[in-house]
Amino acid sequence: MNVQVVEHFPGRRALIRPGVLLARSPDAAARWTQAVEPAGAFHILRLSPDADPCGIAATLAEAGHEVSPNHVVTGQPVFFGGPTGAPLPADAPPYEPGEPSPVTVGLLDTGVAPHPWFRDADWFRGQPQEVLDADGDGFLDRQAGHGTFIAGLLLRRAPGVRLRVARVLDSDGVGDEAGVLAALDSLRGTRLDVLVLPFGCFTYDDRPTSLLARALAGFPETVVVACAGNTASSRPFWPAALPGVMAVAALDSAEGGRARFSAYGPWVDACARGEALTSSFVDFDRFHSYALWSGTSFSAAVVAGAIADAARHMPSSEAARHVLGLANGRRFPDLGVFVPASR
Repeated sequence: MNVQVVEHFPGRRALIRPGVLLARSPDAAARWTQAVEPAGAFHILRLSPDADPCGIAATLAEAGHEVSPNHVVTGQPVFFGGPTGAPLPADAPPYEPGEPSPVTVGLLDTGVAPHPWFRDADWFRGQPQEVLDADGDGFLDRQAGHGTFIAGLLLRRAPGVRLRVARVLDSDGVGDEAGVLAALDSLRGTRLDVLVLPFGCFTYDDRPTSLLARALAGFPETVVVACAGNTASSRPFWPAALPGVMAVAALDSAEGGRARFSAYGPWVDACARGEALTSSFVDFDRFHSYALWSGTSFSAAVVAGAIADAARHMPSSEAARHVLGLANGRRFPDLGVFVPASR
């Protein structure tokens, strides 16, 4: 899978692609670089075999360069060691398609599969498709259906919205910062009222990457919503912890407190139910187009859908403030403002 576990600071593990550095300038790490690949607004630097991407990034960042190891990002229903990581077959929940909306929601995920709720929608044509069984073992891959599930949550909460999907995660829910940056670059100039980022990572130094922050700053009229992570910790999870990004944690199924898998902390802005949600899914093996799943990815979709629904009648930034005020300021400690799962 080409993933390296690093521990730049003791006890603070992160995942990166080995031997790679991302930089704005192709010459940022010239003394350690063997090859350079232009990638739009940034460059992929292939380092010499003995080079340490984290150490080089730390040195160059102190000198003012915009550089980062190529952090590995993962989709976030996954809670290692817990039972909530896998989807379960479910019956179809209530769904009303609603009237067409002028609102467009961007979704960076695993793609989206044809589904009765939206396969005939005009926005669905040309969207990147889900990969269901990449290894050909006859079983659904670990995170296949993630994008389709989130699409359904968005459409149930904001009927009639248009989705614009980019695939940045594989069917096991794994991607990297370079892929996210490339996807954001491809979407620049597209009207997006809300952008959903249902994935994330720890960084090697627990600081935000300047490249990702710069890329998201290229969407000044867009409300960016990201999952806080299924880490059960307060360690900042990126991109959710970036300033200007709405970080969303998960509540339990009763909406009475934190779901045990959810991240938390002062950097979290909002929370919504993220446990035992039902939505659209793929038709494969034991699944018949619907599933039950848990994760902060899905809490983020609930909040993003509420904002998209409100944005029918007001600018998206105003819609975000409106949604966060609906609960009359009800907050959960270290989880932010409560957003109800239903309209």
